[in-house]
Amino acid sequence: MTGSLLDNIVLGFGVALSFEGLLYCALGVLLGTVVGVLPGLGTMATLAILMPITYHIDPTFAVIMLSGIYYGAAYGGSTASILLNLPGTVTSVITTLDGYPMAKSGKAGLALFITAVASFVGSMLGAVMLAVLTVPLARIAMQFGPQEYFMLMAFGLIAASMLSTGQPLKSLVMVCTGMLLGIVGLDLNSGAARFTFGMPEFYDGLSLVAIAMGLFGLPEIISAARRGPEGMVTNEKISIRSMLPSTAEWKASAMPMMRGTGIGAFFGALPGTGGVIATFISYAVEKKLSRTPERFGKGAIEGVAAPEAANNAAVQTAFIPTMSLGIPGDAVMAIMLGVLMVHGIVPGPSVISDNPQLFWGLVASFVVGNVFLVILNVPLVGLWVRLLRVPYHLLFPVMVACVCVGVYSVSSSVTDIYVLLVFGLIGIGLRVLRFDGATLLLGFVLGPMIEENFRRAMVVSGGEFAPFVERPISAAFLLAGAALVLWFSGRFLMRAVRA
Repeated sequence: MTGSLLDNIVLGFGVALSFEGLLYCALGVLLGTVVGVLPGLGTMATLAILMPITYHIDPTFAVIMLSGIYYGAAYGGSTASILLNLPGTVTSVITTLDGYPMAKSGKAGLALFITAVASFVGSMLGAVMLAVLTVPLARIAMQFGPQEYFMLMAFGLIAASMLSTGQPLKSLVMVCTGMLLGIVGLDLNSGAARFTFGMPEFYDGLSLVAIAMGLFGLPEIISAARRGPEGMVTNEKISIRSMLPSTAEWKASAMPMMRGTGIGAFFGALPGTGGVIATFISYAVEKKLSRTPERFGKGAIEGVAAPEAANNAAVQTAFIPTMSLGIPGDAVMAIMLGVLMVHGIVPGPSVISDNPQLFWGLVASFVVGNVFLVILNVPLVGLWVRLLRVPYHLLFPVMVACVCVGVYSVSSSVTDIYVLLVFGLIGIGLRVLRFDGATLLLGFVLGPMIEENFRRAMVVSGGEFAPFVERPISAAFLLAGAALVLWFSGRFLMRAVRA
């Protein structure tokens, strides 16, 4: 963090434009696009499936590849939404509202092109914010003690529970369950075995890979295989000429892109919110500002441009709290932190100063990766249309086999396969009961870190709780968490009274 911004950017592009940087960035965005295009797979499932690969390569390029999958899926998810009315990813749900009607009216090419442009704009501005804001925030975080870290992580989990797409109480249950799963293994202080049931295989804790694949990989594959593909909207060839917007269409989409980018950047940087909330809010804002709101849902170009810009801006800025504070904003960022920890890199503000090539290489790779994505999503749109016709009965058995091989390859442990199967069943049950598995994964990753900082705070203060409320930053996070809980409790009581 001591070099100038220009020196750091030069360092980053030196990493991103190296042979390995280009290779893993291109591989990541390609896989992410494929996953986004194929409906039913989802970003979390793909990251969980491919995470074992990253354990055998340099951590810098591992994070670059996983990040490419993340924002590549955000790009590609719009294709199935527009052509099939079937979101490739959760964040593409809003795109179906106007993208699919545009396709039915013969404007599929235009919808896909506007999506690519909006995604590029959102990603680029989000990457700029990441480069500008993360380092100052990390400098502030360097002053944090264990009390501040404990309260910050606790606030992040509360925000994830209260602001998730599911019911807050269910999300809170999932967070607590994840924290309990996170303490399985040997206690680092006493060496006592906790919840291992006498099995030495669990002394190092449960496998993050097996849990992530079980919660997201297997249920996604089974669910998508059960649904099967839907019919194509159109079999007509989508040409480059049909994708180019008119001057009026450029004007209609320009400001929604910018507003969507701002909304996505804001919510992406907040722990527990992310792209899903950003896309919904950006769509609502555009509909509210429009002089003809009745067009929304019938093929309004603003209804495609704003959510896509918001989604991709949120993807980029989600790295701000992850890299500067070591606090994952969502389950995808939790996987990123898990990969860093496997490589022996301690999450937190010291990541930027101790591993500048990792952080600045990652920032530069966003620029390179988004250029790759424009190439993949505009000229090669016909390829993605044909990919949607791949028979599902051929695709999904191969994916299940890859999941099992990936889990086993991490530590060559058969026990991890059993953990995968158990959490696969749990993941299916959570879907049926409408519980959010993502918040469970957040609790699993942050639980041990919360416990460690709480113990450290108790040692430093001699067992006194007073420093948690006497230190200003710690008290601020405590009050923010309490305010969030009171707000949602008040809303719940108001709804109960009205009912």
